[in-house]
Amino acid sequence: MLCRVFSLSRKLYATSSISKTRTMNIEKCYFRLNKLEDKVDLTFLLKVKETVRQFNFSRKPTESIENLRTRIGANVQKVVKKGIKKNSSCELQEVEVRFINGNNEHLPDTINCSDLFSLQEPLKLQVLDHFYEVVFNVPWIDSVSLPQSILSGFAVYPEHFTSQNTKKNECVFNWYTGVVQNDKGNKLSEIHIQWELVGCSHKYVPSVHDIGKKLKLECIPENGTTRGPAVEAISKNVVEAGPGNCPFETRHMFTTTKLTGKSFRCVTYNILADLYCDSDFTRTVLYPYCPPYALHIDYRKQLIMKELSGYNADIICLQEVDTKIFKSCLDPLLRCEGYKGLFYKKGKEVAEGLACFFREDRFEVLAEDHIVLSKALTTHPDLKPIWDAVQCNEQLKERILDRSTVASATFLKSHDSPNEILIVGNTHLYFHPDADHIRLLQGGMVIYWLQQIRNSLINKVPDKRVSLVLCGDFNSTVEAVLNLSLKQEIIMGSACGTPQYTNFTAGFADCLDYIYYEKANIEIEQVIPLPSIEELQAHTALPSIVFPSDHIALVSDLRFIPKTA
Repeated sequence: MLCRVFSLSRKLYATSSISKTRTMNIEKCYFRLNKLEDKVDLTFLLKVKETVRQFNFSRKPTESIENLRTRIGANVQKVVKKGIKKNSSCELQEVEVRFINGNNEHLPDTINCSDLFSLQEPLKLQVLDHFYEVVFNVPWIDSVSLPQSILSGFAVYPEHFTSQNTKKNECVFNWYTGVVQNDKGNKLSEIHIQWELVGCSHKYVPSVHDIGKKLKLECIPENGTTRGPAVEAISKNVVEAGPGNCPFETRHMFTTTKLTGKSFRCVTYNILADLYCDSDFTRTVLYPYCPPYALHIDYRKQLIMKELSGYNADIICLQEVDTKIFKSCLDPLLRCEGYKGLFYKKGKEVAEGLACFFREDRFEVLAEDHIVLSKALTTHPDLKPIWDAVQCNEQLKERILDRSTVASATFLKSHDSPNEILIVGNTHLYFHPDADHIRLLQGGMVIYWLQQIRNSLINKVPDKRVSLVLCGDFNSTVEAVLNLSLKQEIIMGSACGTPQYTNFTAGFADCLDYIYYEKANIEIEQVIPLPSIEELQAHTALPSIVFPSDHIALVSDLRFIPKTA
């Protein structure tokens, strides 16, 4: 069993700061006008004694530069004072702060902060004996971070990347590794680590040679015309050994190339929401066989990203997607690989939901829609037959209206086959073991809703062919429910059939996940083989150190059937 030593605290990320070794950073003072928040931010570096310090200020645009100078001087003086020993005979000099124009004249104190942005001349800021070039609204990185768990063989990306006046694809990303101990085995402070440049792209895959070293990311923001200050983030922990070969890497042997033409690859995957993993009950009762570190989202998301990337899919439907993971990880990282992502949060206060990603060079999004089933049941005209039957049973009505289940529909037009429009449905039905009847009703609601969307779209674009694919975790084995009649007009097939297992835990294992496709318009080209029972049981059950979820991704290559003349 691998040993993980990183802390499982909820503070996951190293913070970023302006690089203190870049000359361009030290010579400039950076002003940013934030109209939305009605403030002026400014930042500069100053060497006090032998230490370079970063100073940040946030002021009202209407504040005079006299007040700003006073605030800067007071803050700098506090830092200088700390560096003077109590018994020292040195006098504490007053910190001189001045704004100086191109004619070497001091600016009048009556000017306010926002006026500085409209001055049509070079401007300098003097702090003590240091003179800065003042620059306005250059590309700026507000935050960037590295994950707390970094594994060899798994890509590391900049996370929580937020910026101003910046084009991410224009930014420079430099990756460095460094040994954290000296020859005597003593731990080195970050300023004494000898950093070695190892990569110059948006992501970096640590090798076995990086194990035991720290990782540093330097990012220089650009927007095509100007460049901002370099910022850096240093990993809190060292690179660790990966878990070895993961079963999904064997599956990647079948998806080494991207599809073209009328073919498209579809993935559905319940990735196991972090909010269901972060509890003592989960660690001790649900998944006691899985090491706690392997349940941590900071570990699991690395496996999830590597798995999804390796499928080279055109459409990815995910369930149990945490809102924060979609925003900070899945969406920004998959966007860099050419995907556009849409998120559909569950009803009530549940902080997870569905996500649909599609490759933008293969499909164009025409529209999208989603419903919370419990709300749609009482208001949607096409669901009235189900509502009429449900509301007569008070106990059933109360239970089904209390559910937070959501369904989504994404309308995609194929770039390679412009006459083909694909409606991609996604859902995650109610999980409770005694709720087969609830799931049956929910499934009927989803189908009725999608049928209405499909028929409406057919009427709007009669010259196009509209087809349906429905993905999801249906939380259902194949069982019959008596005394209820639900009908559907679209003949659907299961792209992966009915595998023995798509969910595999110590307490339950069965087929719950499906990719359904419209048989009249779409055919199956390839089904990516699922892991063997030996692989599923290698670490007792799922999730494990090599499976990031308790579900298994379903992957199928589908193809639009050529139209007959």
